[in-house]
Amino acid sequence: MSNIMSYLFETNAIRFCEENKPFWYTSGKIGPYFINTHFIYGSEKEATELLSFIDECLSNKESLPRKVFQKVLKQYKTNAIYKDVIDTMKEYIENNINVDEIDFISGGERRDWFFSNILAYLLDKPHISIYKDLSVVVSDSDFSKNEINIEFKNKKVLHIADLITVASSYIRAWIPAIKNMGAKICWSCVVVDRMQGGKDKIEAEGIKSFSLVNIDESLFKKAFDMNVINKSQLEMLNNFFENPDKTMRDFLLEHPEFIENSLNSDEKTKKRAQLLIDSDLYGLHDFAKKC
Repeated sequence: MSNIMSYLFETNAIRFCEENKPFWYTSGKIGPYFINTHFIYGSEKEATELLSFIDECLSNKESLPRKVFQKVLKQYKTNAIYKDVIDTMKEYIENNINVDEIDFISGGERRDWFFSNILAYLLDKPHISIYKDLSVVVSDSDFSKNEINIEFKNKKVLHIADLITVASSYIRAWIPAIKNMGAKICWSCVVVDRMQGGKDKIEAEGIKSFSLVNIDESLFKKAFDMNVINKSQLEMLNNFFENPDKTMRDFLLEHPEFIENSLNSDEKTKKRAQLLIDSDLYGLHDFAKKC
């Protein structure tokens, strides 16, 4: 999977923070790297354009899957990076799962569709598009026929996603939506596993979990060897992987100006910094009150 790792760097899908400037996450926590797996669609620009296209089409759920499929099929035929990623993922699935046992392939709103739609076509399996409200659209493998909220009893589903972190989308939406159809997600295959507990959570639901790339020390070492990061950054990344909360708590104690500067930054950063303080996410209540 070394090509996939290289593509993460080449397309800026994974970004490492500058020294002493961790990224703010939506949760209000901070960390030394940020990942947008869908950038390996070819580039950040192309991935952003597809997301915007999906947003424009969301009002018509039934017609959306075919429109997305047409976009990703064209990209598959014209973009070498995306084609290699998809071909690698297809081969990986065929080598690890008995494809004959798969009745459907599913993908969730929105970034999963960068990968699940085209793989359903290449593996000749009908596709289930899952929306955040738990509604579904079932398509045949070439997306020429699309139907809303169909029931299928005792069918086995492979869910394909861009990324798994703590599996909140799986638990909240993807697994229940498929259960509501009378079917079951039996396998999950993602491009990137952030190794933050998501695999364990979905395996506890009886789902076999597979990933092409794991965000761990080996990836950080590759980034260091490629001169993408320096020794100090590598040390923080390795510490973060071993104990993210302790690493970021120690950073905040050593750099008390970080929260203060963030509170005086742009509105999005300010809100996330305030969330960290209000929720006391790192057990720094007394410290944070001083900022």
